[in-house]
Amino acid sequence: MYKHILITTDGSELAQKGVDHGLSLAKSLGAKITVVTVTEPFPFSATAAGAGWVPGPDDISSYQEGQKEYADKVLAGVKEAADKLGISAKTEHVPDAHPAEAIIDVAKAEGCSLIVMASHGRRGLGRLLLGSQTSEVLTHSEVPVLVVR
Repeated sequence: MYKHILITTDGSELAQKGVDHGLSLAKSLGAKITVVTVTEPFPFSATAAGAGWVPGPDDISSYQEGQKEYADKVLAGVKEAADKLGISAKTEHVPDAHPAEAIIDVAKAEGCSLIVMASHGRRGLGRLLLGSQTSEVLTHSEVPVLVVR
């Protein structure tokens, strides 16, 4: 049924619950996995520009290098865990992107049959204020999504 599972992670403790569940599911189904982490663009607000601060090329470059190092570390940890379980795993870092869009794009591009991701399960105002990448993926994905809480 599920031959290729996309597992999402941002390296957080919560995301690890989704990773663990996705790895367990892949192992039991004999599925291969693609693990994706997405890093967002340099956080720059109009308020900062109004105060006279504009990031320079060194600021942005340093930020991007740090994001890549972190993503590589997160992905390497999941790849190692998959290898120990005998699961065929590919890793992908999508830099400077909106997470939900990138997750859906990778799932399509890789031909995944299931997306596994974790969620806080917030409701109401908390979800509206904080946003929810999981909610966006659920709303827009044509691929089935398994949400782990």
